[in-house]
Amino acid sequence: MQQRLGTTDRADRFYDDQVLDHLNDRMREFVGRQEMFFLATADRHGECDSTFRAGPPGFLQVLDERTLAYPEYRGNGVMASIGNLSENPHLGILMIDFTRDRIGLHVNGRARVVMDDEMRERHPYLPVDPIPGRRAQLWVEVTVEETYIHCAKHIPHLQKVPRQAAGSRAWGTDDAKRKGGDFFGAAAEADSRRKAAADRPAGTAAGPAATPVTPTAPVPAAPPATPEVRQVRKEVEREVERVLARAERSAPASEGGGFRGWFG
Repeated sequence: MQQRLGTTDRADRFYDDQVLDHLNDRMREFVGRQEMFFLATADRHGECDSTFRAGPPGFLQVLDERTLAYPEYRGNGVMASIGNLSENPHLGILMIDFTRDRIGLHVNGRARVVMDDEMRERHPYLPVDPIPGRRAQLWVEVTVEETYIHCAKHIPHLQKVPRQAAGSRAWGTDDAKRKGGDFFGAAAEADSRRKAAADRPAGTAAGPAATPVTPTAPVPAAPPATPEVRQVRKEVEREVERVLARAERSAPASEGGGFRGWFG
C-alpha cells in the first residue's frame, strides 16, 4: 500500500525517526501518568477484539524499558482479551493523553498472563489498590517490541470533570444499571428473540436463510497521482512541517540533539 500510494519515503522517515524497540525516558514518564488505554488482541485465527482499560495513574506499570504490566480487574466473565492472549500473545496498546499533552503513544509487543500472587512475588513493590473493584485478579506482562508516537493533529482536547461533579465510579459493581444497563438495546432484542422462538410451532424455521455474501473484488492498483492529488500531498506535508516547527518551539531540544518528536 505504501508503494501504491507513494508514501514509502515518508514511512521510512517515520520508521527511522520515531519507531523504537524500547520505552525511552519520556515514554516511561508518559506511561506512568496515564489513566486509560485502548487494547487490541486477536485469537489464533486472527479474529480481532478491541477494548478499553482504565485505572488510577500508574495502573499501567513500567517494570523496565522493555517491559510493561497491567492488572486485569473483575469483569463480565467473558475474558475476551485474556482468551485471545492465551492463543496469540501479540497485542497492541494505544495510550492517548486527551487533557494535557494531547498526544498518543503506541506500544506493540508480546504478552503473557501472570497470576497476582506470582506477580507480587517477583515485584513486591507493586501497590495494593484500596478499592476492592480495582484489585488485580491477574496481570498481563508485556514484552515491548515497538513504541512510536500517535500524532496530535486529530486528537480532541478534552477537560477532566472535577471529581465531585463526576460522581464516584462503580468499580467492581454487578449492578446492571450502574454498569450502563441495556444502553444499546441488545438485551431487549435477545429477550424478543427468545419470546418469538417460544411462540413458534415446533419444526418451524426461525426465519429466512441468510443472504450469501458476494466475494469482494480485488483492490485495483491506484492510478498515477493527478496534479490535484500531488498538490494536496504538498499542502499536507507543509502543514505537518508547520506542526513540527511549532512543537520544536514549544519543546526545546535537549542538550546534544535536535527535535526528534515528543518522545525523543
